[in-house]
Amino acid sequence: MSQVFIRDAVINDVPLIYHFINQLAIYEKEPDAVTATEQDIERTLFGEGATAHSVICFDSEAPDAEPIGFAVYFFNYSTWLGRNGLYLEDLYVSEDKRGRGAGKALMQFLARRAIEKDCGRFEWVVLDWNKPAIDFYESIGAQAQGEWIIYRLDGEQLHQFVQ
Repeated sequence: MSQVFIRDAVINDVPLIYHFINQLAIYEKEPDAVTATEQDIERTLFGEGATAHSVICFDSEAPDAEPIGFAVYFFNYSTWLGRNGLYLEDLYVSEDKRGRGAGKALMQFLARRAIEKDCGRFEWVVLDWNKPAIDFYESIGAQAQGEWIIYRLDGEQLHQFVQ
């Protein structure tokens, strides 16, 4: 792939971010799982007090460059390190643009951001069946943290728990 260009997302990117979110859901075999709206994305990424961030990847730096991917991340905290970490929530590269370096460029961009922000970690999760993603992450030196199991309360269970 020619040199990709990555920039921080701006509010006008909301429809594009929403498109990539839906494409990711389709890829992850959960096409009906996205309940967020474009308004939700605008509010949570660009509204007052937003704590999540997004970047957009283009196939070049040309003014008419094609957007080919995105990432959404936020900062978490490690008490053991006494430092923030950068947590990658989503990363997606259009299917027909994969294998040409865009995913690696996005990961390097975020790794640089983590270093710039003095983060002690850069973390993410991957579905256990997603062998192409697992192979990619291992190829860049990432290590699975197999001893950790993710737990979640959401939806009705979350509401029931607080009652």
